[in-house]
Amino acid sequence: QVQPVESGGGLVQSGGSLRLSCLISGFTLDLKSVGWYRQPPGKEREGISCISTSDGSTYHLDYVKGRFTVSRDSAKNTVYLQMNSLKPDDTAVYYCALTCSPRYGKYYNHDYYHNNDYWGHGTQVTVSS
Repeated sequence: QVQPVESGGGLVQSGGSLRLSCLISGFTLDLKSVGWYRQPPGKEREGISCISTSDGSTYHLDYVKGRFTVSRDSAKNTVYLQMNSLKPDDTAVYYCALTCSPRYGKYYNHDYYHNNDYWGHGTQVTVSS
């Protein structure tokens, strides 16, 4: 079983930075991608970033593009989300999962998306104004 674990969340002032980590233990031959998601208070969870595990291609939603960067360190089995110029609207619980969201087409794995075993438990990010 592969269970991702997020870390790195916390409280930061507007304009500040945080780096989230997603440690992936275990191994799966079907792993095509890792996605970062967030769920703001009272809102739906949304996929914000995606990275291919084969070629390292990265994708971001428009409203985080230029501020957030997803990367990987294969030797450490870790995917990162560097978040800069944080805004109060970025306040959310951030999750990583062993698939990108459906919007990312070929990097989406339906079985993993609908299996809680392939999702982390989340890390809280709070941005104060």
